[in-house]
Amino acid sequence: MTAAPMTAAPAGTDTRSRRRRGIPTGVLGLAGFAGLILLLELLPRIGAVHARFLPPFSEMATALTGELSSTAFWDALVATLRGWAIGLAVAMATGVAAGFLIGSVPALRAATSSTIEFLRPIPSVALIPLAVLLFGSDMRSTLLLVVYASFWQVLVQVLYGVVDVDPIARDTARSYRFSRWRQVRTVLWPTALPYVMTGFRLAAAVALILEITGELIIGSPGLGNAIAVAQSSGAVATMYALVIVTGVIGVGVNLLARLVERWVLRWHPSVRREVTS
Repeated sequence: MTAAPMTAAPAGTDTRSRRRRGIPTGVLGLAGFAGLILLLELLPRIGAVHARFLPPFSEMATALTGELSSTAFWDALVATLRGWAIGLAVAMATGVAAGFLIGSVPALRAATSSTIEFLRPIPSVALIPLAVLLFGSDMRSTLLLVVYASFWQVLVQVLYGVVDVDPIARDTARSYRFSRWRQVRTVLWPTALPYVMTGFRLAAAVALILEITGELIIGSPGLGNAIAVAQSSGAVATMYALVIVTGVIGVGVNLLARLVERWVLRWHPSVRREVTS
């Protein structure tokens, strides 16, 4: 009597099964967050850090509860989100339009490449004196920083996307005498859209950073200004509570950007593989 031949399991099967039986990633993330909260509570309690500079997390939570019942807090939150949304929208519109225009015309792309490489590395905070000179401490000063920083994130990605268009597809569209608009809609846009969404995701985070920074330094209305006021008045727990709020907003912005990216690119093979895996 002969034994039945043994078939080898596909490579990676054991690894995948162990991964499925392991602790879920979400649980690990919550455990790490709980550990951070515990650390923030213990450090000042045991004297490792002076409570004057880092109060226990329980005091931050108490201060945050008080802020949530304040009208001034919600006004600052709305001002921050409004400035972020307006700046991101302007940067997306101008970045996509300029990217398609420059990327579609080789002569224009060659003529502007050195200028783009010169302007893009300039830190937006270096424009604060100019912004204050033009608009004072108005929201427009912070908006200028947000648009400037976010614009380059979008423009560069769109340029990469337009350059990545298959030359054969482009030549085929021209041979069939597609109009310029039809070429953009059927050839350029589908290829460049993943790059556009990458620019959107990067610009969303950069816009929030510059919005908070502008409010903090310039003094325009928003959470950044509220943080500066709390710090100057000695309300350290409130200051940390507002910082926590900005961190939560940052996480929310990142999740929102990824959800929008996956929804817009639901037809793209990379997103479909991610969903089915």
